[in-house]
Formats: sequence, structure tokens, C-alpha cells
Amino acid sequence: MSAFRRATAWLIDFALVVALASLLAVLTFNRMSALVTDVPELAARGGFDLLTSRGDVLDASAGLGMSLWDTSVGYVRQAFGLLVVAAFLYRWACLALAGRTAGKALTGLKVVPRTPRRAALRAAVTTATDVAVYAVACMLLVEGEIVLSVLVWLAAVILFLLNALPVLGGRRRSLADRVAGTSVASVEFSRFAATRRSTTS
Repeated sequence: MSAFRRATAWLIDFALVVALASLLAVLTFNRMSALVTDVPELAARGGFDLLTSRGDVLDASAGLGMSLWDTSVGYVRQAFGLLVVAAFLYRWACLALAGRTAGKALTGLKVVPRTPRRAALRAAVTTATDVAVYAVACMLLVEGEIVLSVLVWLAAVILFLLNALPVLGGRRRSLADRVAGTSVASVEFSRFAATRRSTTS
């Protein structure tokens, strides 16, 4: 089993996550656009704020703007949260039920041993290193926490490298494998070995 196959499997699985992220981005943009173009709701709210502003129109418009901003940021949070949950569930379900994700199936790899608990641990670590920490960094950036966002981005890169480099360096077991107590095996090798045993016995 080569590091190239492991990397290819990861790229396939990550491409699925990116596709979901793109879909969620489009849906979130549409939700935010609908919020801005929801004229009756905005008009009623803006009118009430104007009537209760005692002539301070700037303050009234600022309140309306903050309300729109908070709602939009809430939509972005929901999208990132859904992305993280979906990425985890995809990996956990695939590993628990079949012992492999789509990427591993296409490259002839499987995760052993296969138990729901080990699958959950492995999926949690992989999701954290590939998606979750980056999502936190993006949310901090959206909320204006630039310095903290950069620090979390650095932490995300370090976690990603800790998970990926052992595989590429020939040690074979990623951080996710070590935490979950699993390893990645070649399906073809297992079948070949089983065939050889049956022919020699």
C-alpha cells in the first residue's frame, strides 16, 4: 500500500466535503439575499425603529443594520455547523458500516478493525483536522476576530500536518489511526492473501 493511494483516497473524500461546502455557501448566500430583499419585514421593522427613535434616524438605522448583520452571521454559523456535522456523519457511517469511505473504496483501501466506536473516534479526528478547526477560524474572521482567527488557522494547519505527514513519511498510521487504534489496509492484498491460503491448504 502506497502513500499515493492514501493521498488519493483523502483527495476524493475531501472533494465531497468541498462540494457540500460549495452547496452550503450557495444556500447561505441565497438565505442572506432573501433576508435583505424581504421588504415587508424590513419595512415594518424599520418603520417601528424610526417611530421610536425620537428623530435619531442614524441610531435607528444602525439598530436595523446590526439586526441584519447578526442574522446573517447566524446563517453562516449554521452553514459551518452543518458542514462539520455532515462531514463527521459521512465518515462515521461509512467506516462503521463498510470500513471505508468512498475515497478508500475507490482506491482499494479499508480501515481495520471496524467497530462503531473506533469509527466515531477516527471520524472525529479526521473531521477536526480537515474541516472543524478551519470552520472555527473562518467564523472568527467573519466576526472580526482577526488575530484569534489567524492563531486558529495556524492550529488547524498544524493539526492537519500531524494527521497527514506520518502517512506520507512512511509511518503509515495517521493521527486519526493512532487515536482510534485503527490502521489502513489494502483490500487487494487481503484478498490475495486469502486466495493464497485457500490454494495452499
